Amino acid sequence: MQDAVLAMLAKEPSHGYRLRERLRRALGPLGGSMNAGQIYVTLARLEKAGMVACEREDGLPDRPDRKVYALTPAGQQRVAAWLAETDWPKPNLAEFHLKLAAAAAARLADPVELVDGQRRELLRRLGDVQRAVLSEPEGSTSGLLLEGVALRLQADLRWLAACERVWSRVDDESEDA
Repeated sequence: MQDAVLAMLAKEPSHGYRLRERLRRALGPLGGSMNAGQIYVTLARLEKAGMVACEREDGLPDRPDRKVYALTPAGQQRVAAWLAETDWPKPNLAEFHLKLAAAAAARLADPVELVDGQRRELLRRLGDVQRAVLSEPEGSTSGLLLEGVALRLQADLRWLAACERVWSRVDDESEDA
């Protein structure tokens, strides 16, 4: 969640409510359970870690002042590292989806290139797992676990193909506009 919040701030400084709405839109139906407290706790932690800076913005007469958060140089570095990361030990599909949405929204990276980098990493891991499966005796419990890992990686690769199809269309549509 922290990385997604940072990436959303890479587009422009924002207050917590606006960030929450952008994250909820990016997640679609899965974002419905995101509460405002979650965002503010995350922002407070990021501020304490030096990833964001906060300034008060004068509110309207009928509204209180708001805190507006912006990335610090350390926050910008963390966003860049997050976008380059291809680690997929326990894939969090919503987080990867947010990575693509944030990268596109802030024009930090091409989502299709991020998908391609992730695919290369998963193919490498799948090859490793398939070689390990072949070295296991027939019917071993370790082989069964490795087979499950291989099936999961294959499913993740199919999902990445779907991501590429959709984000390629999004890129094409934005070029036509």
